[in-house]
Amino acid sequence: MNKVQTYSLFTDFDIDLFKAGKHYRLYEKLGAHLIEVDGVKGVYFAVWAPTARTVSVIGDFNYWIQGEHALQVRWDSSGIWEGFIPGIEQGTTYKYKIQSNNGGIITEKADPFAFYCEKPPHTASVIWGLDYKWKDKKWMQTRKEHNDLNKPYSVYEVHLGSWKRHGDENRFLTYLEFAEELVKYVKETGFTHVEFMPVMEYPYDPSWGYQLVGYFAPTSRFGEPQDFMVLVDKLHQAGIGVILDWVPSHFPDDAHGLGFFDGSNLFEHPDRRKGYHPDWKSLVFNYGRNEIRSFLISNALFWLQHYHIDGLRVDAVASMLYLDYSRKDGEWEPNIYGGRENLDTISFLKDFNEAVYGNYEGVQTIAEESTSFPMVSRPTFVGGLGFGMKWMMGWMHDTLEYFQKETVYRKYHQNDLTFSMTYTYTENFMLPLSHDEVVYGKKSILGRMPGDEWQKFANLRLLYGYMFTHPGTKLLFMGAEFGQSSEWNFENSLDWHLLQYPFHNGIKLVITKLNELYKKEPALYEKQFSPEGFEWINYSDHENAVMSFIRKGNNPEDDLIVVLNFTQVVRENYRIGIHKKGKLTELFNSDDSDFGGSGVKNTKKISIETNPYDGKEYSTALLLPPLSVLIFKIS
Repeated sequence: MNKVQTYSLFTDFDIDLFKAGKHYRLYEKLGAHLIEVDGVKGVYFAVWAPTARTVSVIGDFNYWIQGEHALQVRWDSSGIWEGFIPGIEQGTTYKYKIQSNNGGIITEKADPFAFYCEKPPHTASVIWGLDYKWKDKKWMQTRKEHNDLNKPYSVYEVHLGSWKRHGDENRFLTYLEFAEELVKYVKETGFTHVEFMPVMEYPYDPSWGYQLVGYFAPTSRFGEPQDFMVLVDKLHQAGIGVILDWVPSHFPDDAHGLGFFDGSNLFEHPDRRKGYHPDWKSLVFNYGRNEIRSFLISNALFWLQHYHIDGLRVDAVASMLYLDYSRKDGEWEPNIYGGRENLDTISFLKDFNEAVYGNYEGVQTIAEESTSFPMVSRPTFVGGLGFGMKWMMGWMHDTLEYFQKETVYRKYHQNDLTFSMTYTYTENFMLPLSHDEVVYGKKSILGRMPGDEWQKFANLRLLYGYMFTHPGTKLLFMGAEFGQSSEWNFENSLDWHLLQYPFHNGIKLVITKLNELYKKEPALYEKQFSPEGFEWINYSDHENAVMSFIRKGNNPEDDLIVVLNFTQVVRENYRIGIHKKGKLTELFNSDDSDFGGSGVKNTKKISIETNPYDGKEYSTALLLPPLSVLIFKIS
C-alpha cells in the first residue's frame, strides 16, 4: 500500500521556469523538505526522473524496501515525481529507488538536492533543515565595500582536510574547530578572503573535493550544515570574505551519484564526445539542456543565499569552453559554425554570471580559465562571459619558471616577467599560486627556489613581494605563507612545526606585512585592473636583472615606487628615474633582518634630484639589497 500523500510545492509557473532553464530557486522545490500538511509534520519529496517507470523513497524509516513509499509522477511531462510522507523527521536517511522505462534498469540514488549527506564511505542522503540565526549583519551590509574590484583582494586558499589535523589522532578538525583556529590565523596573517576547495559532498578523498555528488550539501566529514554556517559566520564577523570552489565542469560516475540517474543520460550529455571527460574519467553536464541549467544555476545561488558566500571560483572553465579539450582528432565534433567552442557552455556561463550578479550585490565570480579565450571577465552586455575575475595562469607559469632559474641566468630571461604587462589589462586578473602548483612532483613553492638555504628564502620573499606589487588580486595556497618545505599532501596536516625556525617565521611575517601594505596603500588596489595604475620606470636592465615601476591610485600622493633586484648582488648607488620631486621613504624591504634577510637597507629619507633618468625628469640613487623587493613612497 502506498503511504505517500498527494502534495506539491510546484506551481505551473515553476514548471515553466524549470523547462525553460530559468528556475534559479529550484532547491526550494526539488529535494526533501520538512513541512507540515493539514497539521501533520513530515517530509515532501520531489525528484526529477523523466525516464522512470516508478520512483520510491527508501530509507531507515521503511527498512529500505522498494515500493513502500512510491512517489507520484506529475501530469505536466516535467518528469518530476513527488509526494508527502508524514512522520519523517530530521536526521532520517534516505535514497531514491528508480525503475527505468529504459529496459527496466534499476538505480538507487542519493538525492541531488539533499542538504546533508551521510559521512563517506556511506552514501545516503539525510533529511535536514537549514535554520540558522546569522550574526554577520554588519558584514553583509558592507561586503560590497570589501569585494569591489577596486579594493584589496588577498585570498588564502584552504583544503579543510589537511590545513591542520587534530593531534596524535590525525583526525580532521571540525567546522566548529576551524571557526576558532582558522579564523584567528587568517585574521593574524591579514588575508582579506578565504577560498575553500570544494566543501560540497564528495565520495573520494584523493579527488580533493573536485568530484561532487552532493552539490547542495557541505561535506559531513567536518560536521553538520549549521556547523559550516558557523564557520562562515565567524569569518564574516572577523571581516573576512568567503569564496567557495564550485565545480559545474564534471561529476563522478559513482553508483549513488548523478550519472545515469534514472536509467538515462539525464545530467550528463548523451554524446560521449561531450559527456565524458578523458582526463578525470568523469561525466560532463549537458549544458544545452534547460533543466540542467536550472539545476546548476540554482546550486550556485543556493550557496550565496543560505550560506552567505561572497564569491564562487569556477573550476576548470577551459575544459567546459572547448569541445576538443584533452581530445584527439575524431574524438570531438565541431559546433554548428565549424569551431571548437562549446556554444552551450558559453551561453550557460553567461546565464550563470547574470543570475549571480543580478541577484546578489557585493559578490564575485572567478574563472579558473587557462587559455586565451577572450573577455572572460568582461560583462555579458559587451559580449563577455561575465566573470568578475580570471586566474592569470600565464603569469603564474612564467613567474615560477623565471624564479626556478639560477640567478646567473636570469638576465637572459627577464622578458618572462615583463611579458605579463603586455596583456595584464585584457582581463581582471587574479594572480594564483594555488594547490595545483605544489603537487605531482612540482615541489613546494619554496622547493622551487634556487641556491642555498638563505638564497631560497630570499628568493621566496622576493617572489611574494613581486606578486603583491604586480597589478591584480592575489591568491596563495595554504602553507606557502610560511614556506612549507614539502609538497602538499592531502592526507596530512601542514608542517606547522616549521614556524619555530626563523626563516619560515620570516616568510609568514613577510606575507603579513604585504597583506597589511596591500590593504593600506591605495596605489596597490584602486587601479589594479586599469593601465592607469601602472607605469614602468625601467624594465630593460637585463644585465643587472633589476626592474622598477610605479604603482598608482586615484590620488597622485599615493604613488609607490617598486624596485626589484633578482640577483644576490648588492647594488650600490643604483639610479632610477622618478616622475616627481620629493623624498623617498622605504615602506617595505624584503631583505629586512626581521624577515630573515641580511638587513641591507636605505636611510629613512632619500632625496630625489633634478637629474633626468629613465625618461623621467628626476632621479635618485638607491642601495639595492640582495634578492630583494623595495617599496617606497614619495613625500
